Amino acid sequence: MGRCELTGKAPTVKNLVSHSNIKTKSVSQPNIQKKRLFSQALGSLVTLRVATSAIRDMEHMGGLDKFILSREEASLSKRALAIKTRIRQKMAGAKKTKKA
Repeated sequence: MGRCELTGKAPTVKNLVSHSNIKTKSVSQPNIQKKRLFSQALGSLVTLRVATSAIRDMEHMGGLDKFILSREEASLSKRALAIKTRIRQKMAGAKKTKKA
């Protein structure tokens, strides 16, 4: 399947263990959805492949902008990193115009 672009959540390999202790390999897929998310800082929709758990966390934190700015860069995909830098630039530009 795929990997969440915001959290890095990916498929995991596990063992199904029967009553007689026979171990069978199994792959557990994360619930990845292709979603259009609204960024308030950018004022536009952004399409990302996101885990449903990340969507719930995003709503809890207060939106895409706060969530993506709080994530460390190692867990973000290239597209998510590009969005994060665009949000930072937009917010820095907004702060400069407020001071003037």
